[in-house]
Amino acid sequence: MQQVNLEISENLERHRTDGFSGSNALVVRRGELFRVSMQLKARPFDPRTDTLRIKIMLGRLYVIMPVTFSAKFSLSRWAAFMDSESLNPNNPSIFISAPSSASVGCYRFKLSVFTQDTMKVCAVGKFILLCNPWCRGDAVYIPFEDQREEYTQNDSCLLFMGTSTNLVSRPWSLDQFEPDVLEACLNLLNVSPQHKHNRRADYLNRSNPVYISRVVSAMINCEDDRGVLKGNWSGDFSDGVHPSMWTGSGDILRGWAQSGYHPVKYGQCWVYAAVMCTVMRVLGIPCRIVTNFNSAHDTNGNLVIEEFYSETGQKLKSTKDSIWNFHVWVECWMTRQDLGGGMDGWQVLDPTPQERSRGVFCCGPAPTKAIKERRVDLFYDIPFVYAEVNADVHTLVMSQGRVVSRSVDTDRVGPLICTKAVGLPRLQNITGDYKHIKSLTSTVSSNRSSTSETSTLRRGTKRMAAFLTLDKTPVAGATLLFTLKVINKQSVAKMIKVHLNAQTKEYNHSPSETFWEAHCKIQLAPLEVKVLKQQILPPQYEDLVGDDLVNLAAVVEDMVSQERVLAFEEFNIASPQLVIKIEDEENVVLNKEQAASVTFANPFSHPVSGLLNVSGGGLVKGHANFRMFPLRPGGIGEQRINFLPSKTGTKMLQASLVLSNKTTVRGFKMVTVRRV
Repeated sequence: MQQVNLEISENLERHRTDGFSGSNALVVRRGELFRVSMQLKARPFDPRTDTLRIKIMLGRLYVIMPVTFSAKFSLSRWAAFMDSESLNPNNPSIFISAPSSASVGCYRFKLSVFTQDTMKVCAVGKFILLCNPWCRGDAVYIPFEDQREEYTQNDSCLLFMGTSTNLVSRPWSLDQFEPDVLEACLNLLNVSPQHKHNRRADYLNRSNPVYISRVVSAMINCEDDRGVLKGNWSGDFSDGVHPSMWTGSGDILRGWAQSGYHPVKYGQCWVYAAVMCTVMRVLGIPCRIVTNFNSAHDTNGNLVIEEFYSETGQKLKSTKDSIWNFHVWVECWMTRQDLGGGMDGWQVLDPTPQERSRGVFCCGPAPTKAIKERRVDLFYDIPFVYAEVNADVHTLVMSQGRVVSRSVDTDRVGPLICTKAVGLPRLQNITGDYKHIKSLTSTVSSNRSSTSETSTLRRGTKRMAAFLTLDKTPVAGATLLFTLKVINKQSVAKMIKVHLNAQTKEYNHSPSETFWEAHCKIQLAPLEVKVLKQQILPPQYEDLVGDDLVNLAAVVEDMVSQERVLAFEEFNIASPQLVIKIEDEENVVLNKEQAASVTFANPFSHPVSGLLNVSGGGLVKGHANFRMFPLRPGGIGEQRINFLPSKTGTKMLQASLVLSNKTTVRGFKMVTVRRV
C-alpha cells in the first residue's frame, strides 16, 4: 500500500474551502479540479507500461474511470487525468474533476495501478464534496462575486427583529468554519429519515439542491425526526436554554451531534433560521436570513386573520389564526428545473415547524417570484408563504359576546421584508421581491422605520375617529410618551368614554395580562378634535418588558350610541447597547493577542448586575464569561477582554449581558484580521 497526499492546502485554496482547514479534511466543490499525488516507494511510475484506475465511492454508489493523459474533461461526468509534461515518476499527481451535478457528501476513493502483469491497490483516501456557487454549471451558481462571498463565505450575520418601525439588529455567529460544524452538517444528512429509509436514493438525490433544502428544512426541527432543535413558545425554559440566549449556531450543532443527535432545547423562529443558514452555507448553497414583519399564520387558508379586543381595549386570544410581530426564515439561491423557466433565484425555506408539507414539518423551497405572482399551482408551499406576507386583518371589538366594532386592514401584514445587506452591517429591504408595491427603498438603516419616524394606527367610522401615536421611539429607561387624538366628525356634541390598556406580549403570542391602564370621560363639541397626552413611567414597565413587546390599545365609546372605535399599536422598546472598542483596531493580526473593552451604561431606574458573555468565530475560542457587579442608575461599567484571532478576514466580536431584571443587552463589533 502506497501513500497518497491529498494536497489539502492547495486544494482548499483553489476551491475556496480554506475556512475548513481546521478539520484536516479535503473539502472540495463540484465542477472544479482537485489534485492528489502518490508517493511511490517500490519503483517510479512508468507511463509506457503502467496504467492507473480510480474508483470513487459514495456509500455503495461508485464510478470507476481510467486516469488518462488528456486534460479535457466535461462538467457532466467524473474524470481523472495526469499532466504528462509535468509528470514526476516518483510522486505522480492526479487531477480529479467532479461533475457540477455530483451528490454532496463524504466520498472515498481508491487508486489502482496496473503493470504489464499485475494489479495493485496503491492508495486510498477521502474527500468531502460540496455545491459550488462559483461554477456556472452548478444549480446553485450565483453570478455575482460579492453575493457568493456574502451568502456562502461570511460566517456572521445580523438578524432583524422587533417591529417594522423600531428594528432591532441582533448579531449572530454562523460558525460554519468552527470545529466540528462541518461534520455535524454532513451527519445531519445521514441522520435524516430519507437516508435511513433508502440510502441509495438519498445519495442520488443529493445532487439536487431542491431535495437537499427540503431535507435540511425538516431536520432543523425535531418534530418528525432526530432533528437539531426543539421548539418552545411556552415561556418555561427551565430544562434548556432560553432561545434569546443563543449567540451562534456552533454550540447548537455541536451539542446536537455530541448528544447522539438528541434535539437541543430550545429554539424559536430566528434560531431555526440561523442554524439552517449555517447548514446551507456549509453545504455550499447560497443562503440568507430573512425577516417578515407582521407575519400572518392563516390556519384555514382564507387569507383573513381575525383579532379580538375587549370593550376596554384588552387584546383577547380567541382564534387559531395569528400575526407574529416578526417571523424569520431563510432564502436559498438555486435553479428550479422542476418548475420550468422563470422561477430560478431566491427560494423561501422555513424550518420553524408551523404546518406540514407533504406530511412533514418543513416549508419550501418556494420561489419568491412565484409568491409575488401568486402562482399557488407550483411547488412548494406557496399558498402558505403567500398568506404570511399578504393576508388581510379583521379587528373586532367584543362586548358581552357580540361584535360591537369591526375594522379591516389590508396593509398591516408584510409591510417590510428584509435581510442583511451584502458586505455591510445594515438592513436591505427586499419587500419588492415578494409583493407588488408602489415604491421601494432598497436599503434603510437598521434603527429607522421604513416609512416614518413614528408609527400611527388609525381607526374610525363616519361619526368619529381615533388616532394612537407614539410621540418618539420607545427606549428602555425612558418614559413612554404617546398621544390619543379623538375626532368628532358630526355637528352634534358627544360624551365619550376612553379606555387605554397596555399589555406585554411575546412576538408570536397574544398579550399577557394588563400592566397599565387608564380610563376617562371627555366631552367633544361638534366637529371638535381633542388630543390626550399620556405616559407610562419606567418603573411601570421595565421589569416586565425585557425582550417582549407592548400592545397598547385605546377604545373610544360614544356613550349615547354606544358606537366604539379601536386604535392600537404594538411596539418594542429599544434596549440599551453594549459598546465594544478594539484598543489597536488597525493592527489586528493573526495569532497575536489583542485587547478590547465592553462598556455598559445602566439606563434603568434601579441598580442592575449581570453576566457578560463574549464570543466570536475566528476571534474567541468558545465563550468568555465575566460577572458584572451592581451598577447604580446611570452608572457605567467596563470590562476589558483579550482575544486571539485564529482566522483572517472580517470577523464579528459580539457580547451579550444578561441583567438581573432578565433584560439581555447586546453589542457587536466587526474586526478585520490581517496576516502578519
